[in-house]
Amino acid sequence: MRILFFTDSHIRGTTPRNRKDDFVDTLEEKFLEIRDIINTNHVDFVLHGGDLFDRPDVSISITARFSRILKEIQAPIYIVSGNHDVFGHNPLTINRTMLGLLSQLDIFTIIDEKDKLILDKDGIRVQVTGQPYIYNMDDSANRKYYILDDVDEGVNYSIHIVHGMLLDKPFVKGVPYTLVEEIKDTKADITLAGHYHSGFDNIQIEGKYFINPGSIVRISNSLREMERRPKVIIIDLEDEIKISNIYLESALDSNLVLDREEIEKSIFKRERLYEFKQTIDSAVNFEKMDINDLLIEVSRSEGLSEEVKEEALRRIAMVQMKGLSGD
Repeated sequence: MRILFFTDSHIRGTTPRNRKDDFVDTLEEKFLEIRDIINTNHVDFVLHGGDLFDRPDVSISITARFSRILKEIQAPIYIVSGNHDVFGHNPLTINRTMLGLLSQLDIFTIIDEKDKLILDKDGIRVQVTGQPYIYNMDDSANRKYYILDDVDEGVNYSIHIVHGMLLDKPFVKGVPYTLVEEIKDTKADITLAGHYHSGFDNIQIEGKYFINPGSIVRISNSLREMERRPKVIIIDLEDEIKISNIYLESALDSNLVLDREEIEKSIFKRERLYEFKQTIDSAVNFEKMDINDLLIEVSRSEGLSEEVKEEALRRIAMVQMKGLSGD
C-alpha cells in the first residue's frame, strides 16, 4: 500500500505581502505537481493534515479552481480540519465552510475525531484516525488528542493524523505545544501532524514514526522559511514501513519568492512593538490583528474558565460567519 501525505496548503485568493510572486499561481503549480506525483507513482490513498484553506470562506472562484485539480487525483483523499478551515476553531462549523462543501461534493472525506477508517489494499489493512484542531488541544492535560489507544484487531498498521502544535524540541515560551517525546506511548505506528509550518525531520521511536513535512507553502516572514524546501511524504506499507521525502520541484528558491525586505521590516516592527508593550500595563496584544491570532490569544488566556473561553470562541465564530449566504 502506498500513501501520500501533505499538509497546510492554505488555499487563498490573495498574495501575502512578503511574497514576490503571484501566490495563487504558484500554489496552483504545487497542486498540479502533487497531483502528478500521486497519479504517476500509483498512490493508493492521500492524507492531508489540515488547513487546506487559509480561511473557511474562501471565494467560490478560488475554491472551484483548486477543486478541479483535486478531482483529477486518482486516489481517495482523507483530511482533518485545521484551525483555518473552520470558524472559531470549532470543527462543528464545518457545514458552513468551503471544506465542508467539498466534502459534501465527495471530493474528499473529512475525518472527525470519532471516526475510525480502515484502508484495505492488496491484503494490507490500515486503521486511520484523526484529530481536528480545537483551541485547547495543546494544554498539558490534553495529550489524549495525540495518543491513539485503540487499534482494531486484524489491522497491519495504524495511522493517526492530528492538526496541532506537535514539535520535536521545545518552542517559544508562552506558546502551547506538545513534544513528540510526550506522546511516544501512542499505539499508532505512524503519527502525522500539521499546523507547525516549519515541520521537523522524521522521527522514529521504538518502531513508531512521527512526521510533519511542513506546509507546502511559505507564507510567513520567518527567516527559517528561507532555508526550508516544501515537500510531501510517501509512505510505503508492506512487510515494513518505508518513508520517503519528495521535495516539490515547483517550489522555487526562497530568494525568488520571499521578499527579504518585507521580512526585515516585519522583524523591525515586531521589535518596536515589543518595546512599546514593555512600557504599558496592558494585556492587549497589539501585534496580533488577524482573526486566527485573536482566536489563539483567547484560547491561551489564563484565569478564565473553560466555559468563558468556549463562549468567547463561539461568539467570535458567529461574527466570522455573519453575512455569509444562508444567514
